[in-house]
Amino acid sequence: MRKRRLMNEINVVPYIDVMLVLLVIFMVTAPMIQTGSVDLPSVGKSSQPPVAPLEVVIKADSSLALRDRAKGGPEQLVMRSDLAARIKEAQAANPQQAVLIAGDRSVKYEAVLNVMDELQRQQVTKIGLLVQPQPAAGGK
Repeated sequence: MRKRRLMNEINVVPYIDVMLVLLVIFMVTAPMIQTGSVDLPSVGKSSQPPVAPLEVVIKADSSLALRDRAKGGPEQLVMRSDLAARIKEAQAANPQQAVLIAGDRSVKYEAVLNVMDELQRQQVTKIGLLVQPQPAAGGK
């Protein structure tokens, strides 16, 4: 009796045949598949540009001024007691209008926080701080 030798080679021809058959099947069926359509929702208000904010300016002498960027008018001096009422009046006409507090560089941070605290106690919404970015250090 002859000894049987083990064969340690892989015959890849059947695998190639299967792959070619699958390729033909996919090529034939791919054009038959119907593409799905997506019904996107329509948007009403987001196409409107954002409202320019109200700006509370705290000057170096701690006086307050109010500037409405939406109307583009000049800043108007305002008393601290009248500030919240004027802002609420402007926000009643346009609830999406934000309030930015801009403090002079020489004003103490405590004065800025006092104005912000007063506005928050009067239920004024959308309060932020206005800052000036530092110029980029170039050429050094």
